[in-house]
Amino acid sequence: MKLLYNNDRTGEHAPSWYDATTDSLRRDSLTKHVDTDVCIIGAGFTGLSTAVELRKQGISCVVLDAHRVGWGASGRNGGQLGTGFNMNQIELEAVLGAPLAHSLWNIAEKAKQWIIQICDANGFDIEYQSGIVYALHRNRYVKPLHDYCQHLQTKYAYEALQPLTRQTIRDHVNSGDYYGGAIDHGAGHVHPLKLAHALAKVAESEGAVIFERSEAIRIQGASRDTRAQRVVTPTGSVCCQRVVLASNGYLDSLHDGLNKKLMPINNFIVVTEPLGDVAQQLLPHNNAVADSRFVVNYFRRVAGNRLLFGGGENYSYDFPDTIEPMVRKAMLGVFPQINDAAIDYAWGGTLAITRNRLPYLAEIGPQQFAAGGYSGHGLALACIYGKALANHLAGDSTMFDVLSQLPNKAFPGTTNLRPLLLTLAMTGYSWLDSV
Repeated sequence: MKLLYNNDRTGEHAPSWYDATTDSLRRDSLTKHVDTDVCIIGAGFTGLSTAVELRKQGISCVVLDAHRVGWGASGRNGGQLGTGFNMNQIELEAVLGAPLAHSLWNIAEKAKQWIIQICDANGFDIEYQSGIVYALHRNRYVKPLHDYCQHLQTKYAYEALQPLTRQTIRDHVNSGDYYGGAIDHGAGHVHPLKLAHALAKVAESEGAVIFERSEAIRIQGASRDTRAQRVVTPTGSVCCQRVVLASNGYLDSLHDGLNKKLMPINNFIVVTEPLGDVAQQLLPHNNAVADSRFVVNYFRRVAGNRLLFGGGENYSYDFPDTIEPMVRKAMLGVFPQINDAAIDYAWGGTLAITRNRLPYLAEIGPQQFAAGGYSGHGLALACIYGKALANHLAGDSTMFDVLSQLPNKAFPGTTNLRPLLLTLAMTGYSWLDSV
């Protein structure tokens, strides 16, 4: 069984609101043998940003995707362009030391800027809207978050994260579920599938070649060729000097070692029918929201006065038979006032997590590199990790050396046992949400 084909139609995007509102260009499959400097496996944010930056530095590249550009988590996520890493800066300072934590902060800030700048420079509208609210479902979380706002101002000169009390959060999120929080004016939300297509078009305009419906089924040493490696697809191959694995939650059997570091999990999203003025009453300032639950609820308004709401996870290879009831329950827990709203779109997606929720970046073999495990925080980070990879391959390892220092322990157990162990652990953590 392959995750690439287990829950989705071959070569077709998920039945999402994103796909319904995007004009998706279809690209050819690889049907011959081609030569290039770098073969990139995966046409999501990591792979596409790698391709953009490689071509800007004169390095040829071919991108392979088993399905479509932006088909995986990159094109079906919550669309939140967040600040920093999954560990906050205080935690990173404690684990890694202040100098490395500051370097990571600077890289994460560049990630947001790079996305906005490259889309603006090339005239792509990714529907960017500033503002993410971090909403706290327990009163005991309020003071630590407000203290963190002060920490960022004092230590990082970041004044965009502003505290919200129980009264002021209602100005942004019309729900009685939250005790306070903070709003990050330096973060925002986008249409992620449009961003993926924008990056693909920029990469192609620079000379990258992208093949869709072209699964990389194995990587082998090339024979009778000056190239070092060959990436084989069902109907062709790519001879190359270096390989970048950018398939994140869909690694399957390409590299056994990565399956120990990156664990695929599934997350689910719904989009309501048009809600009219009610949508603006729910989220008056059109901010995105992520709450403090271990299994995070995340939501925002999208075009047509609809509510996009993500919530619920599972850790098997299979999506549930029906996604809507699971997410609707979480949605009504936050917004009971839309009990009668119909759901027009419901879909799932597979992402990858690491044990400590910090992304993975490494040279995994001779001239083979991998990045992933963004753990739900990948919209910005995946792009900057791709840029770091490209710069490293071009001879500038500044960012690569910083990002590859992040500790990543293997998950316990065998490949078949890990989902069960993760389910048990996550069930325990999820129980804490109700305490």
